[in-house]
Amino acid sequence: MKTLIALFCALLLAGCGFQLRGTAQLPFETLHVQSSAGSQFAAQVRRIIAGGSRTKIVDSAKEAEATLIVINELREKNILSLSGAGRVREFQLRYRVSYRMLNNKAVETIPTTEIALTRDFSFNDQDTLSKESEENLLFRDMQNDAVQQLVRRLQVAKLTPAS
Repeated sequence: MKTLIALFCALLLAGCGFQLRGTAQLPFETLHVQSSAGSQFAAQVRRIIAGGSRTKIVDSAKEAEATLIVINELREKNILSLSGAGRVREFQLRYRVSYRMLNNKAVETIPTTEIALTRDFSFNDQDTLSKESEENLLFRDMQNDAVQQLVRRLQVAKLTPAS
């Protein structure tokens, strides 16, 4: 009976079209990621591409088929609402990354593009330490989302100049 249930579940999953994501198929063999020193976003992009695709990360733009330039990475925190006593009740976190891509002839193939993510979270000044940890966790989550979005955008990139 257990075998039949396991077999039925396997057939059900196979029939629904579910597939693991697998490796990213980027349209270039080598990539150089250029960014400001110490950029966590760029380091994570390098790690994801090196580990999750056939594309090789190289150290110089001369060796690369394409160069990804991380122009800007911003983390912002804005007050969303206040209580009747004038204390902060909610914050809005914003994470923005600007990038562009050049081919091996230094011609722009992806113009300057921005990925922008926002998250709202409630704040209580009684729990400042835990809310600080939550804020850091939300920023890290937004960074992971931005990296995944960038990799998906690079999968459909063309090495011909942008129109």
